[in-house]
Amino acid sequence: GFAEYAVVSRYSAVKVEAELPMAEMALFGCAVLTGVGAIVNTCRVQPGQSVAIVGLGGVGLAAVLGAVVSGATRVVAIDLAQEKLDKARELGATDTFLAGDPDIVEKIREATRGGVDHAVEMAGSARAFDTAYKITRRGGTTASAGLAPPSAQFSIPAVGLVADERVVRGSYMGSCVPVRDIPRFIALYQAGKL
Repeated sequence: GFAEYAVVSRYSAVKVEAELPMAEMALFGCAVLTGVGAIVNTCRVQPGQSVAIVGLGGVGLAAVLGAVVSGATRVVAIDLAQEKLDKARELGATDTFLAGDPDIVEKIREATRGGVDHAVEMAGSARAFDTAYKITRRGGTTASAGLAPPSAQFSIPAVGLVADERVVRGSYMGSCVPVRDIPRFIALYQAGKL
């Protein structure tokens, strides 16, 4: 970041025409690509579906915005910090839950009548992924875009994966193609939709 020169892949160098302050432009290279991309590219959220985001850092809050712009009717935000839940609600989350609540899974499944269509883990935590998996409804998708430590493990009951016809996906950088997605996300931002 402080080098005068850098060698980068030509696929990661994207010329942008938009005139935005550099502090805002920088968000599109990671937080927005990963958060919004996980919603629109990895999960392919459709209007009317429900989404849960577990972990509300910059990437998780971008995912909240992505769920809203995708037309999700329920956007469930989950975090350990109340102030992050408040911010998620400002950005369009319809439901918020404190991650430390021992009954969180039951409360979310009850509020969403069986779970959400898509749950995305953004905390980089196997425990957060476990919560995301447990709140995903039958036939739904659970995705992880958080980078947990290399030693982190999670397990899921194999019979439940099959019987519930569940999908588990990884999402690296929001499954984005930077040359396609950065201009698209900037345009959404400029239109006041993101």
